[in-house]
Amino acid sequence: MTYHAFVDGQEGTTGLRIHEYLAQRGDIEVLRIDADKRKDPAERARLLNAADVAFLCLPDAAARDAAALVSNPNTCLIDASSAHRTAAGWAFGLPELAPGQRELIRASKRISNPGCHASAFILLLRPLVDAGLVLADALVSATSITGFSGGGKKMIEQYQAGGDARLNAPRPYALSLHHKHLPEMGTHTGLQGQPVFMPIVGNFYKGLTVSVPLHLEQLCAGASAESVHAAFAARYAGERFVRVMPLRDTAALGDGFFDVQACNDTNRVDIFVFASDTQVLLMARLDNLGKGASGAAVQSMNVHLGLDEGLGL
Repeated sequence: MTYHAFVDGQEGTTGLRIHEYLAQRGDIEVLRIDADKRKDPAERARLLNAADVAFLCLPDAAARDAAALVSNPNTCLIDASSAHRTAAGWAFGLPELAPGQRELIRASKRISNPGCHASAFILLLRPLVDAGLVLADALVSATSITGFSGGGKKMIEQYQAGGDARLNAPRPYALSLHHKHLPEMGTHTGLQGQPVFMPIVGNFYKGLTVSVPLHLEQLCAGASAESVHAAFAARYAGERFVRVMPLRDTAALGDGFFDVQACNDTNRVDIFVFASDTQVLLMARLDNLGKGASGAAVQSMNVHLGLDEGLGL
């Protein structure tokens, strides 16, 4: 069977990568909009309603407007913006989130694609909250280092142009503590509040690692590095795209440093637990353009259509 897909916002970083994934597929016919009609609401509405699956790769306000153009009850929208990630009636497009999440994605015609930082953070915290190892009212912090492609075309052009010495060093940002991924980072972990979150952009194209430090005394009585690691192993057993690495994984630190880019060009997430006798450091690594964006969207499409989840990935 051939399905029709349309990418609204096909010229952006996420839209272009989705096109690359779909171009490999014999079961997907991509509907394309003429360049001179990209901002024509009538033509966009026609294509959105002609699609079995439509990807919204747009700013938040434009994504809300695009969603309002869809009247065909058979069109499934997968929104890559942050507009609907905590909205009622939208399934969160992270199949590994919890038992039953795939069924929600399969049944829904409205799917919100997770943010890149949020995907890594949620995959670290949700299993521990569900297992009772991290209490819902815990005060949590997180740091994320990411490649500059996550900033979109303008930032990519800035880095690739060169000539600005400030770009050679890592750059913390969102220091107002109001990053757009925070609502989903609270809602979909089961935490009652949002973490203190500091993202950092580095001078490399893609790759992302979120780190969450915890004192063992912050966790439930009797918690250990071993029980934290076991909770990850139990939750992600059999998951194709989540790999739980050995506790205190020495192979990941072969030269004494952690490789943020080791999941690039995959749809994989690697989960790590580094630990001492009193502390654990949780780390999740992914490709911010793959599992952190376009790959996740295609994975949700596969789940929704009842296809092999890894098709084209």
